Amino acid sequence: MVVVRCVVFGATGYIGGRLVPELLRAGHSVRVLARTPGKLAEAPWRDRVEVVRGDVTAAEDVRAALAGQEVLYYLVHSLKRADFETVDRDAATLVAAAAASANLTRIVYLGGIVPTGQKLSRHLASRAEVGRILLDGSVPALVLQAAVIIGSGSASFEMLRYLTERLPIMVTPRWVRNRIQPIAVRDVLYYLTEAARLPSGVGGVFDIGGPDVLTYVRMMRGYATVAQLPRRVIVPVPVLTPWLSAQWVNLVTPVPSAIAVPLMESLINDVVCRDHAVAEHIPDPPRGLTGYEQAVALALQKTRDLDVPTRWSDADPHGAPSDPLPTDPDWSGGSVYQDVRELHTRSDPSTLWQVIEAIGGEHGWYSFPLAWSLRGWIDRVAGGVGLGRGRRDPHRLHEGEALDWWRVERIERPTMLRLRAEMRVPGRAWLELSVEPDGSGATYRQRALFEPHGLAGHLYWKSIAPFHAVIFGGMARNITGAAESARPQ
Repeated sequence: MVVVRCVVFGATGYIGGRLVPELLRAGHSVRVLARTPGKLAEAPWRDRVEVVRGDVTAAEDVRAALAGQEVLYYLVHSLKRADFETVDRDAATLVAAAAASANLTRIVYLGGIVPTGQKLSRHLASRAEVGRILLDGSVPALVLQAAVIIGSGSASFEMLRYLTERLPIMVTPRWVRNRIQPIAVRDVLYYLTEAARLPSGVGGVFDIGGPDVLTYVRMMRGYATVAQLPRRVIVPVPVLTPWLSAQWVNLVTPVPSAIAVPLMESLINDVVCRDHAVAEHIPDPPRGLTGYEQAVALALQKTRDLDVPTRWSDADPHGAPSDPLPTDPDWSGGSVYQDVRELHTRSDPSTLWQVIEAIGGEHGWYSFPLAWSLRGWIDRVAGGVGLGRGRRDPHRLHEGEALDWWRVERIERPTMLRLRAEMRVPGRAWLELSVEPDGSGATYRQRALFEPHGLAGHLYWKSIAPFHAVIFGGMARNITGAAESARPQ
């Protein structure tokens, strides 16, 4: 196996953070350039790479990062800046010159598909310009061009996710009928990783895409199908400009306007692969290219790093590229609402745990019994399980058993109990109760988590939010109070 010395510029970004573990898995050595290395502290691969602090616009930093390397992955884009075209142009020019001086064998760059015969958005024009600058340098450059990348954390995918989930009826610009050839993030990473071992001299521009060519309308409806949402009603109108559309996206979704505006402007173009010439150098993945709906399903498998029901790093020893990463922006990964309460108690940890494990059934839920009874009655009327199931043992729980309208999803005795709601709600809900010993007693931590399903889910959470202080705040106080009352004297 040939080991290639790879350096990644943009390792804290969406693609870079997923490419690094793929390169490591392929047996390559990896160095990364990071302006703020602290952003990589939670990256699962942090201890397996060399991190160089520096900025892509500083010549000395770039030279230090490239020294002794063979292949450069250039995944940098200054989209959040108003002057991103100038910054990206200057950085690419500097990097191309430094790569020649460092005797690199190849530069690999990921840009966007550039349609022919159409006016380009600022975003696409800048991406194309960076590709040309790298191609004009003396180091062979492989420019891979992709349209919408489907994976949790991708700005384009998150915009699609939030719009589709939150708006059952959408008034949209007419260019939502334009054609797009999306590609799954795992296929993008496959092409990027395989590029490291291409024969010397192989370069040029290659479009990469998945097997499906869709309109944005079909993409939203396909997302709704995979997410099991009702069919979305989409009404195209001719008066919405990309700028106005981006302001609407900024209002409805947490995607920042600095990112939404250039992305929406790019949708005025058809972005479809001109050919599949990349297969002459890099064959299709052994499993085949990933279809759009399968890519969406992969992206929806995990909820951002809230450990519900598991963490990104637990899914696979190397992680899955379609899952969220700790380095992804806060607005990515979909909506998960939470109510968190922490209280210190003088009770010893074991006594606090006994109160937690005995919750529900005849012991109740330690907060506003009338409200819990009313909610249980409403659930029964709606065809749910209500509160009547109780519990099998008054003091001990087991994973998988029913507990009133909850199911014991996970128990780590004597530190954590996680319950999954089986009441009728427009989404998925969990209640997590945990104990952390400290020097003078214990810390009780309580998390109520809700993953909304469509607009109804968001409205449901917001409608009950005013009562959280009473319900969840009271529960935390009463549980710790019960533990203190029961503590040994």
